[in-house]
Amino acid sequence: MSSAVGEDTAKAITTGRETIGAMLSSAQTHLQKVFIVFVIGFIGSFYALRIWIWDFLEATAKTQMAQYVADQTDIITRTPFEVILLQAKIGMFVGVIVAIPALLYLSRDALRERGYDSVVPISRGYVAGLVAGSLLLFAGGVIYAYAVFFPYTFDFLANNAVSASVKPSFGITEFTEFIALLTLSFGLAAQLPLFMGVLAYTEIVSYETFRDKWRHAIVGVTVFGALFSPPDPFTQIMWALPMVALYIFSLGLAKVVTNIRRRGAAETTTSGAAHFKRIVLQFVGALALVAVATGAFVNQGGFDYLEESIYPLLPSGLRPGPGGPGGLESIAIEHGLLGDAAVGLLVAAGVGFFILIGYTIKVLQSPVYPREDDIRNADDPDEVDFETLTAEDVEDVPTQVFLAMDEEEALDYSRQAMYDDNREKAQAILDRFDSLEAERDGEGSGDGASAGTGAGGTAAAEAGDDEGGIFSSTAAGMLDPFTEEETTEDDIGGYAYDLMFIFNSLTSKMFRIVGVFMLVMGGSFFWLYSGGLRTVYAQFLSGVPNDVLVEVAEQNDVAGDPAAMPTDELINQMDLVIALHPVEVLIFEVKVSVLAAIVTVLPMVLYYAWPAMKERGLVYGDRRTFVVWGGGLFGGFALGTYLGFYWVAPAIISYLVTDAITNGMVVSYRISSFFWLVIFTTIGIGFLMNIIVTMGLFHVGGIISYRTMLRRWRPVVVGIFTVAAIASPKGILTMLLFAIPIALTYLLGLAVLYVLTGGGRLFGGGGGSTADPDSGPTVE
Repeated sequence: MSSAVGEDTAKAITTGRETIGAMLSSAQTHLQKVFIVFVIGFIGSFYALRIWIWDFLEATAKTQMAQYVADQTDIITRTPFEVILLQAKIGMFVGVIVAIPALLYLSRDALRERGYDSVVPISRGYVAGLVAGSLLLFAGGVIYAYAVFFPYTFDFLANNAVSASVKPSFGITEFTEFIALLTLSFGLAAQLPLFMGVLAYTEIVSYETFRDKWRHAIVGVTVFGALFSPPDPFTQIMWALPMVALYIFSLGLAKVVTNIRRRGAAETTTSGAAHFKRIVLQFVGALALVAVATGAFVNQGGFDYLEESIYPLLPSGLRPGPGGPGGLESIAIEHGLLGDAAVGLLVAAGVGFFILIGYTIKVLQSPVYPREDDIRNADDPDEVDFETLTAEDVEDVPTQVFLAMDEEEALDYSRQAMYDDNREKAQAILDRFDSLEAERDGEGSGDGASAGTGAGGTAAAEAGDDEGGIFSSTAAGMLDPFTEEETTEDDIGGYAYDLMFIFNSLTSKMFRIVGVFMLVMGGSFFWLYSGGLRTVYAQFLSGVPNDVLVEVAEQNDVAGDPAAMPTDELINQMDLVIALHPVEVLIFEVKVSVLAAIVTVLPMVLYYAWPAMKERGLVYGDRRTFVVWGGGLFGGFALGTYLGFYWVAPAIISYLVTDAITNGMVVSYRISSFFWLVIFTTIGIGFLMNIIVTMGLFHVGGIISYRTMLRRWRPVVVGIFTVAAIASPKGILTMLLFAIPIALTYLLGLAVLYVLTGGGRLFGGGGGSTADPDSGPTVE
C-alpha cells in the first residue's frame, strides 16, 4: 500500500475518514433532531404536492394554451402506484436536502475540533449576504421559468403535438421530471453573477479572461441550454437570450469587484468597498422609495387617475387593456392592500432592472484597474491598459512593450493622458519611449547582444527540447499522423490511416455534403412540423372501416353527426397516438429528419470517397459501376418504400387499430412506437426490395449466378434465421418478425430472377466467376 499510495495521499485519506467519522458521530448524537427535520421536509413536500403543487404545475403549463389545446392536454398516470411513489421520491429528496444543513449545523463543534475552520476570518454579515444573494438569484431564475418560459414552452409543445394529430397525454413522471430539471437548471444558471463575481474578486479567473472569452461563454451558454431545453429553436432562444443578458450583467459586476479588489490592494484602503456598499444602499433605498410611493399612489386611486387623465393622451395602440398595464390593476383590485404592495414591488423591480442595465453599460465602458502582474508580465501594448495607469506605473511597464510600439502609438497614449488632464503620465510615456528608442538605435553592440541572446535563447530552447521534453516529443508524435503530410501507415496503423486518407479526400467536398445534409434535415423537419405527421397519420388509418371510425367518434362525444362526416374528418377525431413526454413529438421529428438526411448523403459520401478507397485497395473497378449499382439499389429502395407507404403499412396498421377497437379496447399508441412501426413498414419494405435488386445485380455482374443462389437457398434461409436469432434481443417473436420477411423476400427474388433470366440462361446466367465456385470454367 505504501508503494502504491504516497504518504500525503494516505494522510489525506485518513483525515477524510476521521472527519466523516466525526460527522457521523455527531449525527448519531443528534439523530433525533436530524430525523425530525427530515420528516418535516418529507411530509411537508408530500402534502404540498397533493394539495397545491400538482394543480399549480398543470395550471402553469396551460396558462398560454388556446382552449381547444388545453382541453386535449392531460396529465396522466399509467400505474396505480405511480403518483404516490413519485410523491414519496420527491418527499425523500426534499427531506434529505433540508436535513443536510441541519446536520452541518449540529456538527459544527466536531468540525472545529478537527481543524476545519476558515483561516481567513469571514464575518457573518458577508456569509449572510452571500447566502441571501444566492437565494435571491435562484428565486429570480425560478420566477422567470414559471412566469415566462414554462407557459410559452408548453403552449408551443402542445400546439405542435395537436397539429400532428397527437394527443398530449403527458405522463406524470415525465412531466414532473421535465419541470424539475428545467427549474433546477434556471435556478443554477441564475447564480452566474455571484459565481463570476467571486471568481473575479479572488482572481481565480480574472475579469480580463471573462471579457476576452465572451464568445466562448455565449457558445457555452447555448450548449448548456441545448442540453436542458427542448430541441427546437424557439425554446432555446427563450433560454439563451436571458442567459446572455445575465452574462453581460455578470461581466459588469465582475469588473466592479475587480476594481474594488485591485484598488484596495494597491492603495491599502477600503475606500473602494465602502463606495460599492454606498452605491448598493442607495440603489436599495431608491427602489424601496419607488415601491412605497407606487403602493400609496395605487391605494389612493392612482389607476383611476391614469384612466381619466393619462390613457386618453396615448395612441390607441399603446393604451393598456382591461386590468391595467401588465395586469397590475387586476392584482391591486383582487388582493386589496397586499395587492397595492405587490404592485409597488413589481414597479420597483422594473425600475431597478432598467437602472441595472444603464449602470452595467456605464461600468463596461469604464476602464479596469490593472493587476500588478499584468503590467510586469506583458509583452505587447494591447496587454496593458494605459488609461488606468498612473505616472509611477509607467516605469513598471516591461521594456518589450515599448519596443513593440511605433511612434504613432506612443503619441496616441500620451495624447489620451493629456485629454485626461494627466500631464505627468503623458510626459512619462514619451520619455520612456524616447529613451528606449535611443538606446536601441544608438548602441550597435546592443543588437549583437540581443542577437546573441536570441540565439542563446533558441539554443537553450532546443537544448531543453532535447533534454527532457519527453511529454512534448510524445505529444508531437501523437499529433504527427493528423498534421503532417509525410505520415506513413506505421505511425497510426493501416485501418486508421485508410480512414484518415478517405476523410481527407472528402474535405474539398464537405461543403456540398453538409449543405445537402442540412437542406434535407431542415426540409424534413419543417414538413413534419408543419403538418407532415398529420398527413402520415391519416394515410395509415385510411384502411380502417368507416363504421369503426363512426363508433370511435361516438365514444369520443364528437359534436355533430359522425355518420355524416367524411372519412378524413373522422380520422382526425381519433385520439389514437399520444405523447407521454412533453418533448416527445419534437424529438421524434428531429430523429426522423436526421435519418432522412443520413440516407440522402450516404450515396454522395461513397461516390466522392470512391477514388480514395480505390487507391487504398478497398474497392475495385470503375466508379461508373458504383453509379449503376447505386442507382439500381436506390430505385429498388424507392419502389419498396412507395409500396410500403401506400399499401403495406396502411393495411397492417389499419388492421391492428380495427382489431383493437372491435375488441372494445381504448387505443392509445405512444408516438415513438406508432411512427417507428410506420417507418419499419415503409423503409423496411424498401430495404427488402433491395434484396431482390441485389440478387439481380449479382447475377448480371457475374458475382453469384442465379443457379448458385437457387442451389444454396437452404443454407441462406438457415443463415437468415440464425442471424435474426443472434441479433434480436427480445425473444423468438422478434426473431420471426425479422427473419420470415427476409427469407420470403429471398425466395421471391429467386422467382423474379427465374422469370427475368429464363431459368438462368439470360443476362450472364450461364457464366461463372471466381466468386462462384459451382460454375464451370469460362471461355474468353
